[in-house]
Amino acid sequence: MTDMTPLARLSPPQGGGATAARLTRRQKAAIVVRFLLNEGAEVPLTDLPEPLQATLTTQMGAMRYVDRSTLADVVAEFAGELEAMGLTFPRGVAGALTALDGKISPQTAARLRKEAGVRQFGDPWQQICNAGTANLIPIIEKESIEVAAVVLSKLEVAQAAELLGKLPGDKARRITYAVSQTGAVTPDAVDRIGLALAAQLHDVPETAFDSGPVERVGEILNYSPAATRDDVLVGLDETDQDFAALVRKAIFTFANIPQRLSPTDVPKITREVEQATLVMALASASESEGDMAAAGEFLLENMSKRMGDAIREEMEELGKVKPKDGEDAMTAVVNAIRTLEASGEVTLILPESDTDDEE
Repeated sequence: MTDMTPLARLSPPQGGGATAARLTRRQKAAIVVRFLLNEGAEVPLTDLPEPLQATLTTQMGAMRYVDRSTLADVVAEFAGELEAMGLTFPRGVAGALTALDGKISPQTAARLRKEAGVRQFGDPWQQICNAGTANLIPIIEKESIEVAAVVLSKLEVAQAAELLGKLPGDKARRITYAVSQTGAVTPDAVDRIGLALAAQLHDVPETAFDSGPVERVGEILNYSPAATRDDVLVGLDETDQDFAALVRKAIFTFANIPQRLSPTDVPKITREVEQATLVMALASASESEGDMAAAGEFLLENMSKRMGDAIREEMEELGKVKPKDGEDAMTAVVNAIRTLEASGEVTLILPESDTDDEE
């Protein structure tokens, strides 16, 4: 019987229930809550609106004694209502928006919150603490010393120390002193400050695209013919050299394989690409010069010796490859690498120029 709920452990009385029938719903609610608390159940009363919390507390304070028969009647009635309940809906617009989070558009959710006067954030300080120091520093630098002192007081000690260490010395000293003046700050003021700061953290303009312009152009050029890709890059160099340089880093083509693909991942590529396509791509690469030929040789050297020898023989038998067929085959190899990267089976190495730029 130890696995029974507190409501189930209380047997209903044999008699009528005349006493329970004379009780108000407020009194019955107070009895049920008192019973559940006595049984050690978790009752999330904080979820109730504040007026109801106050009413419940007042009612409990006004009651003295309830006999076991009345208690059993009230609990049995409450349990019956629970069993008859088929579906519950969230209370108010705030609850509905929480239930529909991710199911309706952000624009609709924001408009409904504004129209209903619903606060956008649950616990703003929890979001602020989770935001990270890098996101908090720009906000702190714009806020007053007093607001910064409140933020410092609400953060975990280690995070507050990290934040303080990244601020200019003079401002850090003034904020530290201002912490000593926060004793009279009210909880309501702290809540309003938290809401304002959380709003700043969320005040990021919505964009129509999931990726940035560099990534989008890079992806387009990855699937473009080599002649088109080269022509576009020349044009970008003439228009915006910085943007062109970033796009070049985002591009991954057959010629980039030796620099971006780990030698140990080559066998995965050979299993992903049909051998006839692989032979076509490597034969076409061998007919080229420079980076293309080096990429083909890189793949041949890092696959198994047996497969490498077999492919070399097929390349000789294939003879000269039409440029269009060779380019299509090399694109298929690149697409296979991209597919494996997306699934996490392959991790492409960052271009060396990224590291050089950071240094």
